[in-house]
Formats: sequence, structure tokens, C-alpha cells
Amino acid sequence: MRIFLPAALAALALPAAAAAQADAPLRGTRLEVIATGEVSRVPDVARIGAGVVTSAPTASAAIEQNARQMATVRAALKRAGITERDIQTSTLSLSPDYRQEPNQAPQIAGYRASNEVTVTFRDIAASGRILDALVAQGANQINGPNLGIDKPEAALDEARVKALAAARARAELYARAAGKKVARMVAISEAGSAVPGPRPMYRMAAAAQDSTVVEPGSQTLSVTLNVTFELD
Repeated sequence: MRIFLPAALAALALPAAAAAQADAPLRGTRLEVIATGEVSRVPDVARIGAGVVTSAPTASAAIEQNARQMATVRAALKRAGITERDIQTSTLSLSPDYRQEPNQAPQIAGYRASNEVTVTFRDIAASGRILDALVAQGANQINGPNLGIDKPEAALDEARVKALAAARARAELYARAAGKKVARMVAISEAGSAVPGPRPMYRMAAAAQDSTVVEPGSQTLSVTLNVTFELD
């Protein structure tokens, strides 16, 4: 055990020494810099709402008709290779439809049932074709798409590195302008990151033989850092 003790003590002492250095009072000029790093990525997932809206004279009839059509839509999704984990119920509602006659109170004319699922498409190129198949199977409500990056952390890490490099370059610029030099980096804090989720319109087919097209485009992911330097 005595053989390993000095190495263990040295390892324990390193974090304490680093902390002491970070907490050392500033002897030079304090400079705080805000910098943002950005990277672009092509979205690799599309989330689209697909559902069925039905109307009937009675509430039970509207629900039953909706359930039958929705079962057909779900079956079409599964045939297209969409797994259960990528199908999530997002809206389920039943409401009366009113008829308004002149000089009379509104009267219930029937009922409207709505059932919508949010579908995650991991093959954006195939999503338009699948949407067309859903419409053919009874889906009459389509919302979206929401395009995004399924696992954005690697891209955000790249943006963090760019943000830190930008902060360092800006500090060097200020130091030269002030006739000083950057002595050390005192503190780094992440002000925030942005992973946008735009809702581009998907374009419907111009002719019957064409299919709906979802165009992914690109997205910008960004990270903003607050970095403190000491200049001397």
C-alpha cells in the first residue's frame, strides 16, 4: 500500500491545485466575452401528426366510425415499417356539432370525433410516400412536419468547441487592442444551446401519379458561452 500512496496523494492534490489556481484573485484586467458557435446539420427525423376526424348523428357512432378508420391507419403505418415506439397518440377528442337556425338557440346536429397520432419518420425520404398511403387508408388530418436531429449532442459538442475558440480569438483581439496579452482563462459557463425545430411545409403532389415530398433542408445548432479571461 505504501508504494501506491504517493501516487494517490498526487492524484488527489491535482484537483485541489487546479481549484486553487482557478480561485486565485485577478492581478490583471478582467475580460468577459460572450461567444456563440454554430454548426449545420441535415435533419434526420420528421415528426408528423396523422389522424382521423369523423362525424355522425350520435356520439357513439362517431367514436365507433373513428376507431375503425384509425385502426386501418395504424395498420398502414405498421405495414410501412413504423415501429410502435414511433407512434404516439397526441389528440383524442369528442365534441358536438351545432346547427344554428335564425331566432333559435343552437341545436346539436351531431358529434365529431378526432384521433391523431404523432409519427416519427426516421427515413425522411420515405415519409411523403407513407403519408400518401395513410390518406388512401382513411387519414384525413395531417399536421407538420417537425424536422429535427435525433441525437444532437455530437453536433452541439462541435458547436461548443467553436464557441470556445471564438471566445479565445476575441480575447486575443481585445488584448492586442489594449496593449496587453491573455494571461489565462478564468471561467467558462454555458449560457444556452439551441436546437431549432422548424415546421416547413411539405408540398402536395401536382399530379395524381406524383407523391407528397418532404424536403429536410438544413438546421443550425448553436451553443453560447460566457468566458472570463485575465489580461496582463
